[in-house]
Amino acid sequence: MSVVPASIGYEHAASSGHELATLAAFEILEAGGNAVDAGVAAVLALGVLYSDQVSVAGVAPMVIRSGKTGELITITGLGGWPEALNADEFIARHQGEIPLGVRRTVVPAAPDAYLLALSRFGTMRFADVARRAAGYAAKGFARHKVMVDYIEQYADCYRNFDENVSIWMPGGTVPETGTLFVQEDLGRTLNYLIDVDLNAGGRDAGLRAVRHAFYEGDIASQIVRHMESNDGLLAASDLAGFRSQVVPTLTREFQMGGRAIRVHTCGAWTQGPALHAALSTLDALHIQDYAYGSADYYHAIAESLKLALADREGYLGDPDFVDVPVAQMTSAEYGRAQAHRVNARSASPGLPMPGAIAGYTPYVSPVMVRTEPERLPADTSIVAVVDREGNAICCTPSDTSWDTPVVPGTGLAISSRGQQSWAVHGHPSCLAPGKRPRLTPNPCFIECEDEWFMPFGTPGGDQQVQANAQVLLSHLHFGMPLQEAIEAPRLITHSHPDSFAPHASSPGRLTIEGRVAEEVSDDLSERGHKVERLADWTHAVAGICAVKRDHKTGRIEGAADPRRMSRAIGR
Repeated sequence: MSVVPASIGYEHAASSGHELATLAAFEILEAGGNAVDAGVAAVLALGVLYSDQVSVAGVAPMVIRSGKTGELITITGLGGWPEALNADEFIARHQGEIPLGVRRTVVPAAPDAYLLALSRFGTMRFADVARRAAGYAAKGFARHKVMVDYIEQYADCYRNFDENVSIWMPGGTVPETGTLFVQEDLGRTLNYLIDVDLNAGGRDAGLRAVRHAFYEGDIASQIVRHMESNDGLLAASDLAGFRSQVVPTLTREFQMGGRAIRVHTCGAWTQGPALHAALSTLDALHIQDYAYGSADYYHAIAESLKLALADREGYLGDPDFVDVPVAQMTSAEYGRAQAHRVNARSASPGLPMPGAIAGYTPYVSPVMVRTEPERLPADTSIVAVVDREGNAICCTPSDTSWDTPVVPGTGLAISSRGQQSWAVHGHPSCLAPGKRPRLTPNPCFIECEDEWFMPFGTPGGDQQVQANAQVLLSHLHFGMPLQEAIEAPRLITHSHPDSFAPHASSPGRLTIEGRVAEEVSDDLSERGHKVERLADWTHAVAGICAVKRDHKTGRIEGAADPRRMSRAIGR
C-alpha cells in the first residue's frame, strides 16, 4: 500500500520535484499546450522553487518523445568549458582543485535547451510557459524543508558570496521552513524575457529574440561583465556560439518481468551508461530470483552499483573528446563478466577497480577518503510529462547557488557544473576548452513496445543511477505498482569517488533507510559493508518522479516520491 496515491489521467499527467512546478505544467496542458510546453513551464518553475539546486542559467538535459513518430531524442542541455581555458595553467594555479566561484563556470546551456525544445516540439510561446515561474519569483512562495535542509548544509559556502547570502540567507542565517521567499531580481529577469518575446512579433521570432537576449544581448553583457570582474573565463564568444546538441538516446534492451524492456538514458557525457551497466550485472546475477528485500538482494544491488560506478570513474567523459567504450561496458557479455566479480558473501574491500575492457586502459583514481562529514549531495530536480497524443518529456535541470556568485541584479547563478570535471591530467573527464563535464543529471525513459512507455528520473547526484535501478527492479522484476516501487526503501553506496569536486570517497559506506529490517542491515554489516541506518524516510536517497502511459487503454499514471516536495497531477 502506497503512502501517496498515484495520480491517474487519460488526457495528460505531469510529475515533478515540487507541487507548484507540477501545477505550472498542468495548467499549460489544460490550456491546450503539449507535453513539451508543459515540461518547459515546470522546469522554469523549478529554477525558482529550487533555486538553491536548480538554476535558470544552469544545465537541463532532457529526453523528448514525439507522439507522431514514437522517436526519442536527447537535447543535451550541457555547456562546455570556456575556450579561454588553459588546462595546464588552471591545474597548476589551483593545485588540481576546481575552486569555488566563477572559475568553475561552464557555458550555461539550460535556456538554449528550453528554447530549442519549444521550437522543435512545442506549440506555445516562451511567455506562455514562463509566466508561472516569473510569478513564483516575484510574488514568492513558502520555503520548503528540502531547500532549507540544503541551505543549512552549505551555509558556510554561501557565506563566501554576499549577493548569494542576501538572497538565500537574509541576515546571514539559515531561513525557517514555511517563511516567504521572494526573488525580485530573478522575477525581473524572467519578466524581461517574457517582454522580449511578446515584443518580437510571432512565436518563432519571439523564441529567437529570447535566445538573443540571453546569449548575445543584455543578459549576455551582464554575465560577461560579471565574469571579467571576478577573474572568470567565460567570454561573449562562448555564449554567442553555444548550441545544445540533439542526439539519440543510449538504448539497451533487458528482459524484465517477462517483457522486453528498452531502457533509454543520456550518453557518456553523463552517468547514463552506468545505469545500463548496473542493470546488466544484476541481470547476469538473476536478481529476479532473489528474495525481495533480503540481505542477499541488497548486497547484490550494492555490489553491482559499486562496479558500475567504478567504470563510470574509469571510462566516462565527453565523447567529443574521449573514446568511451560505451557499447562494451553496457553489453550483456560484459555484465556477465562483472557478475563474476561479485562475491555473494563479502563486500568488495575499498573502492573496486574498473572492469577490464579489451583495447582500453581505465583511469584509476587515487583514493581520497572523505575526512569531513558527508553533506547532502549537490542536487538537481526532475520533470516528467505525458500528453494524450503520446508526446513526452523528461528533464533533470540543475546547478547550485552555493558555489558561485550570482550575477548582480539578475538573480542568476551561472552554471558552475565545472565542479563535475577533474583538474587531473589523464582522467577521462579532465577539463579542456569546450569539453563538457561528466554530468550527474540524467533523465531516463523506459518503454515496453506496443504496451507502455515511461519517462522517469530523480535528483540526487551520485544517487541517481542507484535510485533509478532500484525502482526499476521493484516495479518491473517484482511487480510492484509504480508508486509503491518509488516508495520502497532504498540503499545508497558511497564507495566511489564523488562526482562533485573535490571528488572524495567513503570506501565501503552503505546508507540504508530505517524501514529495512535491522537483521538485514546487520547481515550486510557482517559481509563487510559499513552500514549506516538513516531515517525511515529521507530525501538523502533521491526522489523519483515518473509518468507511465498505457498504449491500449490510454491510461496515464503519474507517480511522485513523498521523500521530497514532489507531486503528480493527471486528468
